[in-house]
Amino acid sequence: MNHMKFQGRRVALLALTLISGLAAAADKVVDIGYQAPLTGEFAQYGTLFRNSANQAVAEFNQAHRLPGVRVEVKFEDSKGDAKEGVNIARKFSDDASIVGVIGDFSSTVSIAAGKVYAQTHVAQLSQTASHPDFVKISPWQFRNITTMAYEGPYTANWVHETGAKRVAIVAIQNDWGQSAAQEFSKGFVADGGTVIDTEFFNPGTRDFRAIITKIARQKPDVIYLAQFYEDGAAFLQQVKQLGIKTPLFGASSLDEEKLIQLAGPAADGLRLPTSFDLNSTEPNVKHYVDQYRALYHTEPNQFAAQAYDATNILLDAIVKAGGANATRQGVRDALAATKNFPGVTGVTTFDPITREPTKSQTRLVVQAGHFVPVASKA
Repeated sequence: MNHMKFQGRRVALLALTLISGLAAAADKVVDIGYQAPLTGEFAQYGTLFRNSANQAVAEFNQAHRLPGVRVEVKFEDSKGDAKEGVNIARKFSDDASIVGVIGDFSSTVSIAAGKVYAQTHVAQLSQTASHPDFVKISPWQFRNITTMAYEGPYTANWVHETGAKRVAIVAIQNDWGQSAAQEFSKGFVADGGTVIDTEFFNPGTRDFRAIITKIARQKPDVIYLAQFYEDGAAFLQQVKQLGIKTPLFGASSLDEEKLIQLAGPAADGLRLPTSFDLNSTEPNVKHYVDQYRALYHTEPNQFAAQAYDATNILLDAIVKAGGANATRQGVRDALAATKNFPGVTGVTTFDPITREPTKSQTRLVVQAGHFVPVASKA
């Protein structure tokens, strides 16, 4: 009898599985393209993007915001290379099931791919491309990150508030790094300060002692870092090893727990802006963080949060563009009309003309191994 009941349950479960599978198969599929560096030097960022995108899409589908429609994400690995980015853009453009794309990571790759999307009329939303020229490519480019044209002067003003008059800049040698250095410099000079030196380093550099020594001789009041956490951790450690006491400010790109893990006590005192507070008590932020931890057994950071918001903004645009009947033009127009979108990195509104996002930033300082919010006056 027990055996018969067991067999009956197996049959029932099998039937339920088949019915669910048939229902899922009957759903109309709408695709999003996502290009990101999943291998190579910047693979850790691509992993964050993929995690958050999968989380956002799973939540969207489970909520049944589009009955009878299932959204899926097609990921492609750009390897952080502009040529690969262009190839992916062509592939996504030729795939009629894709109504909009997200990515890439760097401004360099995003811009290269963007020139293809501009020609093929596919909406492209980058979670991290902050170079001012990105959205100038065509009406098909969007981003949900504040640009260095905003962040640079914002941080420069913060530095100015400390009484600093002379700063040195150390930046990664790529489109983003050049833009970050330029925009910070412009902002600081506009505040009446002087940039006494700007040093660029090639991606992958881990020995900064020559640069640090050269800058230290000039006795700047502050050193500004336009770097990513791998570079930043090495730089901070070497600054400490060389006994340099100059205050350090950085770009939001350094808002990463692994920076603190790698740099240790050398990170203490670093100040930087961010649009994402991991410890926020806002319900939507807490939900995102708790779910991310449960799914991936690690902490999300600003980059992961930007990807989560970008995916949800695009999903919202697909709904507004007609869901199953959404067209590429309709999705682009819905993105352009995005207003007061309540994301985990703050409320996002796209300017109807420039498509630049309106967002706010929070000031952080590293204290005793933690990112801690600071008051508006540092």
